[in-house]
Amino acid sequence: MRHPFPVRLSLLPRFALAVAVLLVAGIGPATAQVPAAAAGPVRVKFTTTLGAFTVELDSTRAPLSVVNFVQYVRDQHYDGTIFHRVIGNFVVQAGGYTADGMEKPTRPSVANESGNGLSNRRGTVAMARTDDPHGATAQFYVNLVDNLALDPGPTRWGYAVIGRVVEGMDVIDRIASVATGSRGPFPDDTPLQPVVIQTAEVVAAAPAPAQ
Repeated sequence: MRHPFPVRLSLLPRFALAVAVLLVAGIGPATAQVPAAAAGPVRVKFTTTLGAFTVELDSTRAPLSVVNFVQYVRDQHYDGTIFHRVIGNFVVQAGGYTADGMEKPTRPSVANESGNGLSNRRGTVAMARTDDPHGATAQFYVNLVDNLALDPGPTRWGYAVIGRVVEGMDVIDRIASVATGSRGPFPDDTPLQPVVIQTAEVVAAAPAPAQ
């Protein structure tokens, strides 16, 4: 597994830490051509070894990313993957590796939709990526706190928020509290006891707001 930032994360300033943590190993391939998303939000339930949580994906604000994400769910890509990076008071990241540290193959990357007006607030779900702004494929993270440094700025790309946790934030907090360190190919910040996504499934379209 390659590490774009070989320096110790603890020595980086806050924003550089944010960038380093959310980088996915390697440089992503060309941006994927994906079909238009269905209108309205979609809900996906993740069942893990520490409990279940449900995310609501915003296909209006992040149509390309949501289509991409849902296709990975339908392809059962996330089944058997782990939360490989857990940093308290920051993020928990998943979707790229199996429990034995093997990286799963992905499709071409998607365009960066970080300018969609959604912010990296506590409980939101966003796409991890390489140092290529358009390098997101399958890996995602959940914000444990408000991480506004990950939002786009006038001269930089941000990390695209695609939805939010609507059920089971206590499970996310439980994942965030596990002991971490070095294990297998991961030099630090990985759970010493793997937290495995057993299944991910589209459960329903989100209910329409009350009129």
